[in-house]
Amino acid sequence: MLQLASSSLSLNWDEALLRIALAGVLGGLIGLERELREREAGLRTHLLVSVGAALFTIAGAYGFESARVDPTRVAAQIVTGIGFLGAGAIIRQGFSVRGLTTAATLWVVAAVGLAAGAGYYSGAVITTAVVLIALWPLRIVAYHLLRRFRAEDGRLFVELPAGTPPGNVIDEVVRTGVRISSIGVGQEGDRRRLELDVVLPRDVAAPHLVARVADVPDVADVRWD
Repeated sequence: MLQLASSSLSLNWDEALLRIALAGVLGGLIGLERELREREAGLRTHLLVSVGAALFTIAGAYGFESARVDPTRVAAQIVTGIGFLGAGAIIRQGFSVRGLTTAATLWVVAAVGLAAGAGYYSGAVITTAVVLIALWPLRIVAYHLLRRFRAEDGRLFVELPAGTPPGNVIDEVVRTGVRISSIGVGQEGDRRRLELDVVLPRDVAAPHLVARVADVPDVADVRWD
């Protein structure tokens, strides 16, 4: 049963450490998955959101002994505040929208941190497990099921020497019959990074596209995600 406050409205150091540390570990596990997939919000962001939510919950329940503060008001403000942070993770590129899953994970880790801060350990742990399953095994299962009914889509990462125009890479992708839905170009040190969101026809597999692009002159690296 969820209990935000004890009868004495006090929380010892050991219990506070347990709640905040658990929030950090669970939020970090979800953030690690996002970090490995190179998303905008990764390990540190998710960990900080989870720990912050836990501390807000603890402070709301135990930090105002001299005043009667409704802890549920603090929880409501956490939900509202995390909405703005999640919106910052959503990026629109051309006709595609990126970051929706990352925004959702930020929202969930705030709930995990809130639950850990409230002492609802089982709910925090179970939710983290469900999220990790949804982000990894369920994603793989859904991918293999849906690819039978629709064209495969994904993102092609191409690295070029700085100053190299991306036109040759784009032309080669188009020649394979692949449809480009969005194009992103960035600079990282002495490399130009090209990100292409593409939709593959049924007769073109991702490894074939990667091999074709890798043969384009000046391409330093190419990766499919």
